[in-house]
Amino acid sequence: METIGAYEAKTHLPQLLERVSRGERITITKHGVPVAVLQPPAPLRKADLNQTIANLRKFREHNRLKGLPLRQMIAEGRR
Repeated sequence: METIGAYEAKTHLPQLLERVSRGERITITKHGVPVAVLQPPAPLRKADLNQTIANLRKFREHNRLKGLPLRQMIAEGRR
């Protein structure tokens, strides 16, 4: 992992972001003390579609409108 000063990081941020997008980790220091780390984000975990549908159905079973019209509920939310 490379270390770079804060001033240089500010000056060359677009280039640093490009390097990070390729997988590098870069530590940013201020007066020689590490203050931040630029690193690629963790990969996003895709939700299981079948589990998501099951969760929505379960939610729907326990949460009813109890006779309230949906349009009325939407209108109340806009106030």
